[in-house]
Amino acid sequence: MLLDRYTHQEMGKLWQDGYEYDRWLQVELAVAEVMAKRGEIPQEAMKEIREKAKVNPKRVLEIEAIVRHDLIAFLQAVVEEIGESGKYLHLGLTSSDVKDTALSLVLRDSGLLLKKDLKELRDALAKRALESKYTVMVGRTHGIHAEPLTFGLKLALWIAEIDRQSERLDQAIESVSAGKISGAVGTYANVSPEIEEAVCQELQLGNALVSNQILQRDRHAHFVTTLALIGGSIEKIATEIRNLQRTDILEVEEPFAEGQKGSSAMPHKRNPIICEQVSGMSRLLRGNALAAMENISLWHERDMTHSSVERIILPDSCILLDHMLRQMSKVISGLKIRDDQMKKNLQKTYGLTSSQRVLLALVEHGCMREEAYAWVQQNAFHAWDQGLDFIDVVSEDSRVLNYLTKVEIQGLFDLGYHLRHVEDIFKRLGLED
Repeated sequence: MLLDRYTHQEMGKLWQDGYEYDRWLQVELAVAEVMAKRGEIPQEAMKEIREKAKVNPKRVLEIEAIVRHDLIAFLQAVVEEIGESGKYLHLGLTSSDVKDTALSLVLRDSGLLLKKDLKELRDALAKRALESKYTVMVGRTHGIHAEPLTFGLKLALWIAEIDRQSERLDQAIESVSAGKISGAVGTYANVSPEIEEAVCQELQLGNALVSNQILQRDRHAHFVTTLALIGGSIEKIATEIRNLQRTDILEVEEPFAEGQKGSSAMPHKRNPIICEQVSGMSRLLRGNALAAMENISLWHERDMTHSSVERIILPDSCILLDHMLRQMSKVISGLKIRDDQMKKNLQKTYGLTSSQRVLLALVEHGCMREEAYAWVQQNAFHAWDQGLDFIDVVSEDSRVLNYLTKVEIQGLFDLGYHLRHVEDIFKRLGLED
């Protein structure tokens, strides 16, 4: 499991050492309660079970060192606490009935915490998007200046992606929120389907329509791959911030705390360290997703090849993503947006970002598109190579002047034209000032 420094308090409680014991007991007690209501366990025995059942983790480990089976060690330790009535625990069950159902409880609760993290990130993005709705900057394709947009639109794009990821997480939580109490190979030979349904309802889980000894691992793969997809979106945001913070661009800067140091050798350095960290962590999530998919295929009614893998990838993926989302929320909330530098960078290409407007205007005024394209490209390359304002070069081209007046050309370089639908895009996302 990951180091404590990456573990948020709430997520840490779900995955703390020995987390499984309390959940196993929760499942065992739920099964016993249902059986007691059905008359399969004496009420007096159930009363004693309720009063005395508890887990002593130290004792569990002592027994496990001998029996080399975690669930058996757990049961023996709990029965020691209860006494004679403890014999009514685990009736007709197999270990995976308890362990898989308990694991579903932890994954469900982890998923709900991650939903909360996603909402906090969305809220941070929405706040900054509204602030920078009309903060003009240059758009880049292939790393090259393209056309103007606003920084708010860049954030809006991320918000829409976070919304899609939130929907995916809902689906993954639903998929993994399933229990099974169906016995050694899923036939309900010693415990009825009605008990499974009642237990899962009590635990607020769905019940698997069909199972063998375990819940099928496509559910867990769905969950872990969804976490990896969310991690990919976080990495995408982090990568863009890292690029925009490069000294040659310097349009945004990751928050830099008082007293923070960027380099042991160079005191001037302010590095995008948080964004670099979450970019690296995203690689771990993708690796875990691959391992989760490898776990889907097991021998016959089950083998144990998935178990050791899940002990690492499930807590680590939940803890990692929780950390990444919270860190990215901090970055967005404290992000320094340098609109002055955005304006300077936009002007570096001498107005070439209006080339498409000139092209379209020529076509609208009767020029053949191929001709218009060639003229605009020639003028654009000349302006770039000579360091001239594109508007001046175009305004002196007699071929262009056959179709457009200088006043009309001047109007083609109005940045407001590119931003006239910003409000429409924000309304689609429900972002209102």
